[in-house]
Amino acid sequence: MDTTPEVAAQVVACTQLGHSQRFVAQQLNLSRSAVRRVYQRFQDTGSFNRRPGAGRRRYTSERDDRFIESTSLTNRRLNAIQIQRQLRDVRGVVVNEWTVRRRLQETNLTPRRPATGPKLTAAHRQTRLRFAREHLNWTLDHWMSLLFSDETRICLNGKDGRGRVYRRPGERFAQCCIDERVSYGGGSCMIWGGISVGERTEAVFIVGAARGRNRRSLTAAWYVGEILADHVVPYAGFVGDQSMLMHDNAKPHTARITREYLVEVGVRVLEWPACSPDLNPIEHLWDELKRRVRAGVPVGTSIPELMVAVEEEWHNIPQERIVNLIRSMPNRMQAVVRARGGAILEKKEAVVRECRLTENVKKQSFKRHMICLNLIPGY
Repeated sequence: MDTTPEVAAQVVACTQLGHSQRFVAQQLNLSRSAVRRVYQRFQDTGSFNRRPGAGRRRYTSERDDRFIESTSLTNRRLNAIQIQRQLRDVRGVVVNEWTVRRRLQETNLTPRRPATGPKLTAAHRQTRLRFAREHLNWTLDHWMSLLFSDETRICLNGKDGRGRVYRRPGERFAQCCIDERVSYGGGSCMIWGGISVGERTEAVFIVGAARGRNRRSLTAAWYVGEILADHVVPYAGFVGDQSMLMHDNAKPHTARITREYLVEVGVRVLEWPACSPDLNPIEHLWDELKRRVRAGVPVGTSIPELMVAVEEEWHNIPQERIVNLIRSMPNRMQAVVRARGGAILEKKEAVVRECRLTENVKKQSFKRHMICLNLIPGY
């Protein structure tokens, strides 16, 4: 190990005072060769610091590094061992898998968990891109008239994969570090909800919608009778002639009985692209609702208690949170155009955070819109 700059300075000072190298080595607890090397380095460079060395020779050339990078970019799911084998078979270079990992890290390629999203075909991408371009110039006035609706299932013991535990090495399978899970989430409840800038609908629990014992699934007849007739149609009359319903392409939504009923009652429907949950702002609200339910105290231990907690937390979500989500729709359209119809694989809070940057600028104009629709009492 080389000497520190402080020790090197002492070696030079003692040597220049006329002391021998043997004496200096005994006083500073160094070898004579170390004293000789430090003083010779000072005479050559005039510095007490170690000269930078060439370092260990790289086992890969620049072409090998480019091959490793291009192989990883061609197939993002290859691991270091697979790239190592391809480097050996194609280039004839034998290196350790850790060398491959270091070369990838030098190009900012690090292993991460893949983001999840719906499988998009070429037709899906074209439809999404066409939808985004058609609604790219929509202002807040257009999105204010929409009722965004969707269904979701909340499990009694559902896990979202965000939990972490602090553990020591070797404690992976300790009982206190195991995330215990129950089959089928220990039971669940399915709900429907709708949101808009002005208000939200009631949380409708889908219970006994299908034939069979204790089945909780949605049918077209139940959707028309219990949701559209009782919640969507009254809301459309509250908003006015400009109201429009947004629901996805689930079978109960696109069934003939559903389409005929919507035409009969005069409710307009926004044509929604298939496989596009990332465009629906209510999906982010479902995530927040599930977090609130899981964080509730006390935690529900039965389906009735879960339903009570869901309904309570549904009404506790601030309306401003919903407004921010809907206000992000122009940004979502721009993101789809930039992705050429691909999925918007952003974090749940990214779109809302981007919208809040311009919140102060748009606040006054947005308030005037709400006043015109008589949605703010006291004005």
